[in-house]
Amino acid sequence: MGEAFFVTGAQGCIGAWVVRKLLQRGATPWIFDASDDRRRLRLVAEEAELERARFVRGDVTDGAAVRAALERSGAKRVIHLAGLQVPTCRAEPVKGALVNVIGTLNVLEASRACGVERVAYASSAAVYGKSEDDALPVDESVATEPATHYGVFKKANEGNARVCFLEHGLSSVGLRPLTVYGVGRDQGLTSDPTKAIVAALRGQEFTIRFGGRTDFLYVEDAAEAFVACAERAPAGAHVFNVHGESTTVAEFVAHARRELGAEAERIRVDGPPIPIADAMDGAALERAIPGYRAIGLREGVERMVEGFRALQRAGRLGEVDLPS
Repeated sequence: MGEAFFVTGAQGCIGAWVVRKLLQRGATPWIFDASDDRRRLRLVAEEAELERARFVRGDVTDGAAVRAALERSGAKRVIHLAGLQVPTCRAEPVKGALVNVIGTLNVLEASRACGVERVAYASSAAVYGKSEDDALPVDESVATEPATHYGVFKKANEGNARVCFLEHGLSSVGLRPLTVYGVGRDQGLTSDPTKAIVAALRGQEFTIRFGGRTDFLYVEDAAEAFVACAERAPAGAHVFNVHGESTTVAEFVAHARRELGAEAERIRVDGPPIPIADAMDGAALERAIPGYRAIGLREGVERMVEGFRALQRAGRLGEVDLPS
């Protein structure tokens, strides 16, 4: 049995890809999740592989349950991805704070108590809000002025992680992705580009509800960043942007048309830009993790479309959730 990693929120999109990467490396992921829905995991990993994972049903808002599961796993590396997305945090801010802030504090406290070496956790580019100068990529030195409850919660998590290092020496890395796309992405506003590809392959119309520019990150690169940071980030409480390629939603659709042909004519774009800085500087992460670099949008869209076509050939595209 390989090295144990404790992964919260592993039934989500990035979490499923994190599990896949850990299994491919021979590690043992301990999956702590409030859901028993393994649909996304099955979209990206083989059933035989998943048999090597360990599943624990639990809620990150229950600190005792988090600590008990972490102790049982024996893991010294934690990847914390459990959280609620922007729409839920907007509609139910108290619930959003309980899961996103208290849940993260529970993971940090359990990690400290159990002697964990490093926690890699999901922050977000939503901490930035809208940049006044979108011509320049924002780096981690830019002041954060989030425009959503979700962004405020993520900013609080970064501060709490820093205090945990200052007071207790718990090393951590918060990663700030923006528009993650790929097989398994089906929740939140920024999932629209991915859902548009699925809809087109099903012969359905789909309208992406935001326009303008954004920072697109292929989901496998997002997963690699979390695993790499959990494994070998330097000691301290760090926060890094995870940059893919900053470009327009229209350019995403153009790449989709190259891959899908006439099927992509069903995709429309109609909405304002996301109120988050649309270009991020990812140099700090690349310096901290030598060898890490995300692929460009064209290659990412090509890989995503091939992934969905493979599911379609296997008669499994209907397993992909496509909420309205």
